[in-house]
Amino acid sequence: MKITLNPHAKDAATRDELVAEGGFGKYYTDHMVICEWSEKDGWGEPHLMPYGPISLDPATAVFHYGQEIFEGMKAYRQPDGSISLFRPTANAKRFANSAKRLALPEMPVELFMETIEALVTQDAGWVPSKVGESLYIRPFMIATEVGLGVRPTNKATYILIATPAGAYFDPSKAVSVWISTEYVRAAQGGTGEAKCGGNYAASLIAQKAAAKEGCDQVVWIDAKERKWVEEMGGMNLYFVKGKGADATVITPKLTGTLLPGITRDSILSVAVDLGYKVDEVMCQSMIGEMALHPVKLLKSLHAEQQLLFLPLVKQRVPWVLG
Repeated sequence: MKITLNPHAKDAATRDELVAEGGFGKYYTDHMVICEWSEKDGWGEPHLMPYGPISLDPATAVFHYGQEIFEGMKAYRQPDGSISLFRPTANAKRFANSAKRLALPEMPVELFMETIEALVTQDAGWVPSKVGESLYIRPFMIATEVGLGVRPTNKATYILIATPAGAYFDPSKAVSVWISTEYVRAAQGGTGEAKCGGNYAASLIAQKAAAKEGCDQVVWIDAKERKWVEEMGGMNLYFVKGKGADATVITPKLTGTLLPGITRDSILSVAVDLGYKVDEVMCQSMIGEMALHPVKLLKSLHAEQQLLFLPLVKQRVPWVLG
């Protein structure tokens, strides 16, 4: 990997002040990584360089045809001062799957991991020490062929940036949700299981509607029958049926329209290890008749693994839709 250090990197005192301020996506670390790909030459050498603007031709494909993908992952400061990543190879594999669906080049897991480890190592001082905070890592890839014409790009650019992050939601409050009956997030055969910007752009109008009703998040239902609960705007969704040792953790089945969440998979795996029942099923909207409440299992995951899991405090538009 080529390395060019930032001669204007923040001094430790300034950096620590910015990290302590918290928030999400407000400040970025001193460096970023860029790696170019072309149909002719394949992947080039990654370059760790000073964080800064990039220059693109107005006719660059990503601006016109939306050929882009991204990932989201975190680095956590441990009690002994070391830094750990949470299942980064799972993000690498999902990134490759998203690339395949968007006709972008699949980045090898080894190359993906090399870039992540290089940036986190170089900018380790930006990883918060406070419990519940982390360094949010954002790898993304864009189509960079210059020219108009609807076709898979013959050039792409992978970019990696990172930002210190506090809690995305207030962990002391439950999340209120709005069930969208007018809009859908994804349909069978679409891009629902890929992490691409178009999925999020199309969701924003429903998010505005939810906010207007005083809700934090949107709950999406399926596009065909309009009765199956799928996921929330920014996370996977769980229901808990029963209490204590008899509780069953229920989550919508992966059907090709849901993003296969890494936290989702982790919670289900740990639930099984702890002796809880888990069920991945087609969840009808009337599942809201079940008792919805956080159980000790989920509270434990939030505290120990620092995974975001929040209870639902209310829902607008009944779970029973028909």
